[in-house]
Amino acid sequence: MRPHPDQLDALVAIVETGTFEAAARQLHVTPSAVSQRIRALESAAGQVLVRRSSPCTATPAGERLLRLARQTSLLYAEAAEALDAAAREAVELPVAVNADSLATWFRAVLAEVAGWDGVSLRLHVEDQAYSADLLRRGDVLGAVTSDPVAVQGCAVEPLGTLRYRPAASPEFAERWRRGRGYDWDRMPVVVFNEKDALQHELLAARGAGPPPVVHRVPTSHDFHEAVRLGLGWAVIPDPQLDPDLESGRLVLLSRRTRVDVPLHWQRWRLDSPLLARLTAAVHAAAGRLR
Repeated sequence: MRPHPDQLDALVAIVETGTFEAAARQLHVTPSAVSQRIRALESAAGQVLVRRSSPCTATPAGERLLRLARQTSLLYAEAAEALDAAAREAVELPVAVNADSLATWFRAVLAEVAGWDGVSLRLHVEDQAYSADLLRRGDVLGAVTSDPVAVQGCAVEPLGTLRYRPAASPEFAERWRRGRGYDWDRMPVVVFNEKDALQHELLAARGAGPPPVVHRVPTSHDFHEAVRLGLGWAVIPDPQLDPDLESGRLVLLSRRTRVDVPLHWQRWRLDSPLLARLTAAVHAAAGRLR
C-alpha cells in the first residue's frame, strides 16, 4: 500500500487531538473529509487503524502507520526547505524527555533550538523508564530514555548518568532523626507521580518497607519546592540539589546513598539533517552529566 499524505496527516491529527472533529479543525477540513480519509486508509490497510474511543487512539497497526506519517512529514518539510526556503512551513520536532532532565541539563537544548528558524519543538514530558513507548507508538522522533535497548527502527546512544541523592529540609531531618540516622520506615516521602519509583527503590535497597505517607507532586519545580518546604524527603538530581546544599535549604539524609540513572538518546534511523542536528545538540547538553 502507498498511503496518501492527506490520509497520514488525518491519522496524526486524530491521535494528537483525540477526536475526528478536533482533527478536522486542525487540518482546516470538514469532519466528513477526515472520516473519509481514515476509512480509505483502513480499507487500503485491510484493518482498523483508529479506535473510535474517547479519546481516539491508534491500534497497533495504526501506530506503525503513525511512525511512517511522522517520518514522511519530517522528510517532506526538509525537502520543501531545500527547494524553497521562503515558502516552507515550520518543521515539527516531537521529542520525549523526563521532567528532571528538562528542569536541568536539557534546557541547553532549548536554548540551542531557539536559534533555529522554522523549527517547532514539541516536548512530551515522560518518565525516562517509559519514554521509549512514545517512540514505539510513533508519537516522537527522539527520546531521552533509561532503556539501553533500541526500539525497532531506532538508534540508541548513551548520554551519561543523572545522579540523585536523598535530601530533606533541615527541620524535616531533625524531626525524623533517630540517633545517628533517620526513621526511614516512617518518614513521609514525596514522589513525582505513580511512575516515579526512585524513592521506593532507595528504600528497598536500605531494607525499609513502603512509606506510610506518600505525597504526589507532579511538576519538577513544585516537587523540588515541596521537599524544601518539609512536605517529605525525596531523591533530588544533583544539578538541583547542589545549590540547596550549599545554601543550607536542604540537607543530605545519607552521604553514601545515591541513585544513578543512566540516560540514553533514542532516535529514529532517518537520513534527516534536522534530526542529526538535534542529536548533536542533545549530546552537547548531556556533557554536563556524569
